[in-house]
This record gives sequence, structure tokens and C-alpha cells, in this order.
Amino acid sequence: MVKDYDNDEEINKYLDTMGYNIGVRLIEDFLANSGIKKCRSYSETVDIIAKVAFKMYLGITPSTIGGNDGGNEFSLILDKNPLVDFVEELPSGRPSLSYCNLLSGVLRGALEMIHLPAEVTFVQDRLKGDDVTEIGITFLKKNDDKKSKRNK
Repeated sequence: MVKDYDNDEEINKYLDTMGYNIGVRLIEDFLANSGIKKCRSYSETVDIIAKVAFKMYLGITPSTIGGNDGGNEFSLILDKNPLVDFVEELPSGRPSLSYCNLLSGVLRGALEMIHLPAEVTFVQDRLKGDDVTEIGITFLKKNDDKKSKRNK
């Protein structure tokens, strides 16, 4: 990809798109094999992502930091990130490259498929010198059709 794209932003976007396409397909496998029921809140959803999905597919269990006042912003803290096990440092001249955008895309795609659109970003990355890898998840508010129908 580094050879195919001119700058880091294009590579990061491509990695996110790849991840999104994986997430769109992976959610079906996850729902079939995990046996979970419908989550009742954003915090429960993030808990399932951390404790079940990451364990199933990456063999790790990130810790969660949750909730702003609106209850729709959360962070997953990865003490270990298997995606970067074989990467010692970013290529020279590529300071804004984010290999982990693949994970952002996977989460975004899977959440979208269960009608929970979200913005998923990397807040911290060990490859860039941070102490931990932190993934930020902001659930985008959706219109509640039931409420709007009652108000008519």
C-alpha cells in the first residue's frame, strides 16, 4: 500500500475501508457464534465488543472507559494490540500512518450493520509513542421513529 498510495491519509482511508468491508461481513459470524442477545444500551454494546468480540477474534480483552454526559462516547484501551506485534516502528517519512485504521473500519462496519452508526477513531497508538492503544467510539444519535410517530 505504501508503494501504491502517495500519502498517509490515502493509506489510512484505504485501511479503514478494508476494515469496514470486513466488519460488514464479520458481524454475521459474530452474531451466529457468540449467542448474545440484543443490547439495551450503548455501554452494554461496548462491553460486548470488548469482552466477547475482541476475545473471539483477536484473543485480547480491552478495558473500557465509558460515557460522556450524553452516554454515547466510549474508549477501548488495548494493553496489547496483535495487529502491531510484527511492527517495530512506522516507516520513515510516514509519521501519520495508522495500521490500526483497519480495526476502526471493522468496528464501524459491524456497528452499522446492526443499525448503530458510529464514528470510530484511534485516540492513542503505541506505534506513535503512546503508552496504550486507545480506540474511541462515538455512537451517532439516531432518530427514534417511535417517538416521532407519537408526537404527530
